[in-house]
Amino acid sequence: MNVINHIKYPLKFQPILKEKIWGGKKLATLLNKESTKSNIGESWEIACVEKEVSIVANGKFKGANLENLIVIYRDALLGKKVFKQFSYKFPLLIKFIDANQALSIQLHPDDELAKERHNSFGKTEMWYVVQANPGSNLIVGFKKDTTVDEYLEHLHNKTLLDILNVDIVKEGDVYFIPTGRVHAIGAGVLLAEIQQTSDITYRIYDWDRVDDKGNHRELHTTDALTAIDYKAQENYKTTYNTEVNKATNIIDCRYFTTNIVVIDNESEMKIDHADKDSFVIYMCVGGNVVFHYDDECEEPLAKGETVLIPALLKKFRISSKEPSKLLEIYIT
Repeated sequence: MNVINHIKYPLKFQPILKEKIWGGKKLATLLNKESTKSNIGESWEIACVEKEVSIVANGKFKGANLENLIVIYRDALLGKKVFKQFSYKFPLLIKFIDANQALSIQLHPDDELAKERHNSFGKTEMWYVVQANPGSNLIVGFKKDTTVDEYLEHLHNKTLLDILNVDIVKEGDVYFIPTGRVHAIGAGVLLAEIQQTSDITYRIYDWDRVDDKGNHRELHTTDALTAIDYKAQENYKTTYNTEVNKATNIIDCRYFTTNIVVIDNESEMKIDHADKDSFVIYMCVGGNVVFHYDDECEEPLAKGETVLIPALLKKFRISSKEPSKLLEIYIT
């Protein structure tokens, strides 16, 4: 058998769990992440960021890391177009985030600034709300167009919320966060985050909280000034419709495409990705499904789990015995 064919199965990875000052317990209680800690804020589902590299949890390559698999399998794993564009760098960072407390108000630089200042990609991202406590919110963008001076005045007076847009959110809400857009995840929100491979964040306000040693976290006031998009939008939430047993587009940008796949009770979908020159990621955000591939092979995917479909694996089936929802992510 051609060694390349060995990569032709759905890859699961060991979650990389991150303790955060604002983290909680939902990643364990709602998404079944195993942890003895009570303040886990992030689960990095698929990552290749400096020393944080995902380890395969299933199949022939159990124990191998994603970085090494890309070196060996290149376009069979990533797709020819993706490999040509990104070489050995995996282009996306996939997370689940639990905000027990509000995250800092922050933003991310674009590709140009990130390259110049940090030798990194920028950080365009999107959110899908998996669960939200009643009244929980997201901060996204400005209420109206704002000047640098107006922004600084509110920053220094600790009245940023007077000029920022705050949306009460619920399960299924989607937000696109381009670089430069000020944002924060509010307390009580559990969400899936898809982003460029970057860990560059400009934190502009952290609610004056301190860690267990009494220290404030670093703020990036100066760096943020030239990175912020001060223009406002009429509406920040992405509106979309869904169709049962079909992939429906919710976000389409130069860095990633995300569809939502709603699978009905006792249903099966035939998938054919022959039109894509990319790996495909599925995040299960509701229910449980099974991937059927290579004749009789199966790989289950429960709520809170993520799977990477290598570019070589084009055709498979997804079945479910209960109503389920998946996020389907790839590079166009």
